[in-house]
Amino acid sequence: MLGFLKQPVVVTAEINVNLVALTVMGLVNRLWALSYPRAVVFDEVYYGQFVSLYMKRIFFVDDSGPPFGHMLLAFGGYLGGFDGNFLWNRIGAEYNMNVPIWSLRLLPALTGALCVPLAYQILVELHFSHCAAFGAALLILFENSLITQSRLMLLESVLIFFILLAILSYLKFYNLQKCSPFTAGWWFWLLLTGVACSCAVGVKYMGLFTYMLLLAIAGVHSWHLIGDQTLSNVSVLCHLLARGLALVVVPVAMYLFFFYVHLTLLYRSGPHDQIMTSAFQASLEGGLARITHGQPLEVAYGSQITLRNVLGKPMPCWLHSHKSTYPIRYENGRGSSHQQQVTCYPFKDVNNWWIVKDPGMQQLVVSNPPRPVRHGHIVQLVHGITTRYLNTHDVAAPLSPHSQEISCYIDYNISMPAQNLWRVTIPLLQEIVNRELDTDVWKTILSELSGASLPEWGYRQLEIIGEKLSKGYHQSMLWNVEEHRYGKSQEQKEREVELHSPTQADISKNLSFMARFTELQWKILTLKNEDTEHKYSSSPLDWITMDTNIAYWFHPISGAQIHLIGNVLTWASANVATLVYVCLFLWYLLRRRRKICDIPEDAWRLWVSAGGFCVGGWAVNYLPFFMMEKTLFLYHYLPALTFQILLIPVVLQHLTDHLCRYPGHPTGCSAVLISGDGGSEMMGFIVPAAALPSGTLHYVPSVVTLPCLPEGHGENYSVNASTEPGKVNCSPV
Repeated sequence: MLGFLKQPVVVTAEINVNLVALTVMGLVNRLWALSYPRAVVFDEVYYGQFVSLYMKRIFFVDDSGPPFGHMLLAFGGYLGGFDGNFLWNRIGAEYNMNVPIWSLRLLPALTGALCVPLAYQILVELHFSHCAAFGAALLILFENSLITQSRLMLLESVLIFFILLAILSYLKFYNLQKCSPFTAGWWFWLLLTGVACSCAVGVKYMGLFTYMLLLAIAGVHSWHLIGDQTLSNVSVLCHLLARGLALVVVPVAMYLFFFYVHLTLLYRSGPHDQIMTSAFQASLEGGLARITHGQPLEVAYGSQITLRNVLGKPMPCWLHSHKSTYPIRYENGRGSSHQQQVTCYPFKDVNNWWIVKDPGMQQLVVSNPPRPVRHGHIVQLVHGITTRYLNTHDVAAPLSPHSQEISCYIDYNISMPAQNLWRVTIPLLQEIVNRELDTDVWKTILSELSGASLPEWGYRQLEIIGEKLSKGYHQSMLWNVEEHRYGKSQEQKEREVELHSPTQADISKNLSFMARFTELQWKILTLKNEDTEHKYSSSPLDWITMDTNIAYWFHPISGAQIHLIGNVLTWASANVATLVYVCLFLWYLLRRRRKICDIPEDAWRLWVSAGGFCVGGWAVNYLPFFMMEKTLFLYHYLPALTFQILLIPVVLQHLTDHLCRYPGHPTGCSAVLISGDGGSEMMGFIVPAAALPSGTLHYVPSVVTLPCLPEGHGENYSVNASTEPGKVNCSPV
């Protein structure tokens, strides 16, 4: 029973010394003296703010991308015991002892170090030599720009790591597909491909480029799979479902999970709340939640509401009116409507309350059951205290004469009828109010915050204007329903008492995760900061020539500096390799169209596969920037550069194996074709060159070198007798 104990337990393992050596060198290269400099370096001032907010659980919105990358940086701070108490206000500021800078820079450095062995494995999985793979890894290891970006609290190295991991995982999965589909290893690499893609997208939206590339390659492979007659219909269906699950469902689920963790961690109100809807703000601890707790979320006819401008610039303010009117004439001599002033007031005030009224009814209370206001409904807005209707007409605004005046209507019994019908437009989760004139031709007018401060007669409050023509929605046109309650008092005196009282309601409803995710995702995609020209910004054309750099840090005393700049030799070689690949690919493609084989079929497939991943990866990570209207920097090019570096040894090995052969030294793929007769169409057979006796061969017209067959293959081929010496039109018989 215990006989197995008589024999020793033996464990064998294969260790790739190249891989171990590259990993160790990568770790030393990226982690050595990681805490230097102990000062804020370039975009650390940007990412550090988000790390502090994570430590304090304060909600924020970053329009640069999803939250996964920020969470990884915050995790490094958590491991180092960072409490978030540091003022990230300027580049070059010295870190105090409270900031664990080594921990904050650790994860970018680790991912940057692991990119080195990943590059090695990718070329091995592409079936290139270990020498070529080792060369690619060394180029990644010693590339200046990748080293610099990896040793700081930045996200590019993390992004490149997940991109390379996704490529490697898919290659391992695809290679297993040929011999052992649906095994544990096959599923592992397929699922890891989807997870790595979702992580890349979760770090920065630039990861979407590589994800789309992998989906396209997987689509081509799936199309070939469908045409494989050796597979049953059920087997093909299982293959397609597995790929759909791993490459679509898993990444989407992971992406949602990143936001779930983000929203779970950041539950406190913060400085970015004002750009979110009131319902979202009410879901956060503190801030507006203390005001809006228990308020109804659905606006109905008769609702009493306050409207806050979403732009929040130059300061947060609410739609406001008071009994004062516009002056009959302004200082510049222009006349006004002398209607009741409507402004944007930056403080909470009872005059900020408005009542949503149905134009076809007189009641100013909510019916039972409530009739909700929907997208496209026509409403009137009644000022709660003065009971006058929000109005606009063809009178120039006080400070913006190119726009229309917004007022509350006073009937002076003159030829200026009220124009107070407003259409509610709700783009996704934002509630804005715009108006349509009741004339023969309907014209849209949008109420908008101009941002200008009115003179003394307007109490220095902010101007509200109307725009007839709009090129699209802008945040200054968006009005968010903030405080809200269902009106109950029909009499004006009772209503004024109600408006002065705190908002209370019995209806309470929490936003679901999907509602919060949808709103936050929309904000990330649509929120645009004002594009300002940066002295280190550059264009995509500057990147390939390295005609730009970024000064990351400067020591005021010693003069030590850190610049983001690449290795000139590496960047030039990468550009040459890309150009050579494209030229050779087109040359081979054109000649194969003419049935002329310059390289063996296996070498052609390898050449196409390497180009799909390396040149394709470079193209999808570089060319889209030409269409982007945003401030760009050199570090945006680093993912594309990584793919270009992988291409250098690919091209060198191809040139060595197939184009740089010396006369008199035939390779294993060379062969001699000996004709069977002297007609115009000749039948022949292949004899490997290595099988021929050494010595001088006499050239005859029917003997040519055929460099288009894999080594060791002997098949019958037909050739054309008029073929030029050294060129063969080869097709299997």
